[in-house]
Amino acid sequence: MAENHYENPPLTISKIGIIGAGVSGIAAAKQLYHHNPVVFEASDSIGGVWRTCAYNSTKLQSARKDYEFSDFPWPNRDDPSFPTHVEVVDYLESYAKHFDVLKFVKFNSKVMELHFVGQQGMTQLGGNGGAYGSPLPGHPVWQIVVQTNGSQNPQWYAFEFVVVCIGKYGDIPKIPSFPHNKGPEIFQGEVLHSIDYCKLDKDAASQLLKGKKVAVIGYKKSAIDLAVECAEANQGPEGQPCTMVVRTLHWTVPHYSVWGLPFFLFYSTRASQLLHEKPNQSFLRTMLCYLLSPLRRGVSKFIESYLLWKLPLLKYSLKPDHPFEEDYASCQMAIMPENFFTEADKGNIVFKRSSNWWFWKEGIEFDDNTKMKADVVILATGYDGKKKLKTILPDPFRSLIEYHPSGIMPLYRGTIHPLIPNMAFVGYIESVANLHTSELRSMWLARYVDEKFKLPSAENMLEQIYKEMEVSRRITRFYKRHCISTFSINHGDEICEEMGWNSWRKRSWFAEAFSPYGSQDYRLKN
Repeated sequence: MAENHYENPPLTISKIGIIGAGVSGIAAAKQLYHHNPVVFEASDSIGGVWRTCAYNSTKLQSARKDYEFSDFPWPNRDDPSFPTHVEVVDYLESYAKHFDVLKFVKFNSKVMELHFVGQQGMTQLGGNGGAYGSPLPGHPVWQIVVQTNGSQNPQWYAFEFVVVCIGKYGDIPKIPSFPHNKGPEIFQGEVLHSIDYCKLDKDAASQLLKGKKVAVIGYKKSAIDLAVECAEANQGPEGQPCTMVVRTLHWTVPHYSVWGLPFFLFYSTRASQLLHEKPNQSFLRTMLCYLLSPLRRGVSKFIESYLLWKLPLLKYSLKPDHPFEEDYASCQMAIMPENFFTEADKGNIVFKRSSNWWFWKEGIEFDDNTKMKADVVILATGYDGKKKLKTILPDPFRSLIEYHPSGIMPLYRGTIHPLIPNMAFVGYIESVANLHTSELRSMWLARYVDEKFKLPSAENMLEQIYKEMEVSRRITRFYKRHCISTFSINHGDEICEEMGWNSWRKRSWFAEAFSPYGSQDYRLKN
């Protein structure tokens, strides 16, 4: 992105700026409340992707009690049904109002650029300043250029510390590349990305899909939900089937129960995570993981056996080639809508496996030389979170987003980039409970900003990050997602120890070993 420069722009100076008012942004603002942060939100409301990337049918993929802040339980937290995206937004708004966070938020304020104005030595590996020195040095380190709705001139702000909470999803769609003259420009129908579909109201979405030959590209949660909405809009004799074009299969689950056992027993307790490798483990722990590896693989096979019995994966050739644990370890396990295979059985959803495809004037052509006609093609192909960051970060920091050879952004405790000074990133590390993950790291961040503890050197932080990446690389082929699901409790332990907390949060040894960890375990006692 080209940077604009202004001579002596008027500055509003404050200590902490937060970019984004989604789940991570309001969690960070609440924990940093005593610093009176300034929160920039590009839209007119909080909620992030729950507002901008939700379909009419989008629901949370977990129970309420697994997606709540530690000090703000859901009012109906024991309701077993999964809340809709509207209920999630209502919950987030209630949280923000309860803790008076909204007063910090500047709505309709889009961050256009960041400028580094700190000392150059702060960015050097092994330096003593920046992210691994004083988080609040007493003078501005970053300037932020903000464009507000209704204003032609941008506003300039200066901060000692900036927290980036714009997330990896939404805003910038990831669009496949196509051979010359085989892209959307030659297609006579309509092509849109799932983010464009999210902007449609219920009637407009139904009108787009009804009676149309629709192809949905993808097989992750957004694609699956889209296929169901398409099938529901095409009921009756005038309806047309929706075709899902699938490149990579992933395991899906119908609910959080496996052969009558609660799902958390397999991956979300200390006892279950003993089976999995973790960073910084001792030689004895490494040997234990090796000896228990048949049991770990057995757990994965046990779950797979249930899914193959419960869901018609073999009937539709939807059984993935990789083990279930690889999807869980990369945070790609999705809950299957109840009526998905019902619609498939009725012929309203059909599947086409293909590694490569491109457009022709009447539809899509595949690498097996077959063609399908289509009126509408919807790309449920994800988002380009790195590009979103690169549009606002200046050089040389823009290049540090992909500092590691794997392309993963290196974040210590999932929050601090050791080479980007006085800046934190919340919401960029994934687990099976992203709200809890963001809140705990916001707690940690607030204590770091208050200098309750010191960070290691940049070299030591990078070493820790690379250890985590290597663990992920060894357990799943999808390691580039930076997911900590199989060692999430250990990750929380290390954060607690750094904050000076007791890492064992349960009331008894039995609960510590066999009950799941969640946000309520990290609630601060008054």
